[in-house]
Amino acid sequence: MAQEYQSSTRQAPLQVTAVQALKAQLHGLLLRPGDEGYEIARKVWNAMIDRKPALIARCVDVADVRAAVTFARSQDLLVAVRGGGHNLPGNAVCDGGLVIDLSQMKGIQVDPVQRTARAEGGVLWGEFDHATQAFGLATTGGTVADTGIAGLTLGGGLGWLGGQYGLTCDNLRAAEVVTADGRVLTASATEHADLFWGLRGGGGNFGVVTAFEYQLHPVGPVLAGLALYPWAAAKTVLIGYRDFCRTLPDALNTVCVLLTSPTGEPAVALGVCYQGDLVAGERVLRPLRTLGSALVDQIRPMAYTDLQALVGGMILPGRQNYIKSSFLHELSDPVIDALVTHFAAVSSPLSVVVLQQLGNAANRVPAEATAFGHRDARYELLLQAIWLDQAEAERHIGWTRAGWEALQPFVTGGGYVNQMGTEAEEGTERIKAAYGPNYTRLAGLKEIYDPTNLFRLNANIRPTGSVLRI
Repeated sequence: MAQEYQSSTRQAPLQVTAVQALKAQLHGLLLRPGDEGYEIARKVWNAMIDRKPALIARCVDVADVRAAVTFARSQDLLVAVRGGGHNLPGNAVCDGGLVIDLSQMKGIQVDPVQRTARAEGGVLWGEFDHATQAFGLATTGGTVADTGIAGLTLGGGLGWLGGQYGLTCDNLRAAEVVTADGRVLTASATEHADLFWGLRGGGGNFGVVTAFEYQLHPVGPVLAGLALYPWAAAKTVLIGYRDFCRTLPDALNTVCVLLTSPTGEPAVALGVCYQGDLVAGERVLRPLRTLGSALVDQIRPMAYTDLQALVGGMILPGRQNYIKSSFLHELSDPVIDALVTHFAAVSSPLSVVVLQQLGNAANRVPAEATAFGHRDARYELLLQAIWLDQAEAERHIGWTRAGWEALQPFVTGGGYVNQMGTEAEEGTERIKAAYGPNYTRLAGLKEIYDPTNLFRLNANIRPTGSVLRI
């Protein structure tokens, strides 16, 4: 088994004059170990990640990003790119290299007439939704408000609105990209269309995306929230949930979570978002709300921004996190049995197992239309161990891996790029499976836009004919 969540250790000797020249070029800060703000800047959402870059370029504009990319290429430095810093395997930071930090780039421009929004690479989904909902608009975004728009979009982007509007990447209209050779390109359906295809599911392999333009949609109050069911009814609830999901209208998308309730007992939570007429939504949800005697039923009309903040209150930053993720075609009886058996032995009361639907609209997109090719999958399956004491890592990681192994006979074999570490951590075959039949085309694009594999701290796509650089 490949070592997972390992440190990224490549470091080239830094030339003092080159570092000074970079610092003079940047409008933002250039931080080194010992500088004020360095310790804060190197921290990411997952407290399990403790890496120490040689330099952190806190970019404030595209010129800063271009200067940082040019510097890294000239110095042969390992590069990490940070948007929101929420990636659980910690790809947003590295040991001994350069972090190109976009977290200060927060510009958002909404065009309510054309129903579009342009947002810079450091924007978080909570910030984006706040800006677009001021006009009654939104697009499919992450289910946790402090997730960055950049990472989520580039890896595909599952969210509450996926049933009506598809994945986040399906709503991307254009992207501004700084490529490995320092060019600033606009990728869209009419400009660099090959790159535009690759950005929609190919992760951060092709450059630093400094701005995203999205298609927006009218989104008013939604019928949404969570219902919590007792563990004694877990199998009955999961079977009913599966059957209910087979005939969902586009207006509805769901999440199912195995978790520990506030009383300390395992439980099943069903989360829903119905976007449309709320009276019709109540009729649609009636079968789901009568699956059993819910311990808590908080499904109600609410603002979309309130829904987006709901899950984040349960999954907080600064904790130890370890994940395994894949896709499922179906929530079969054997899968349900395996999930219930595994979660009954959960090692931490903070840990969860999540089933998130891609959504009807997302499923209807042809597999070859974007780099995200898992269009026949109904659910993303996520096993996430969460704990507080670093010394307990082995036990909680072991619980996650045991569940992962038990579910291997049932998963699609692919993986969600947004939940994956590097090739050195995951293994070559698993990375290839994450891109499925689109991998060969993506490798050709990598040869065009990043032939030296400068951007490799990700679910890496090797340039055609290259060797692995770590």
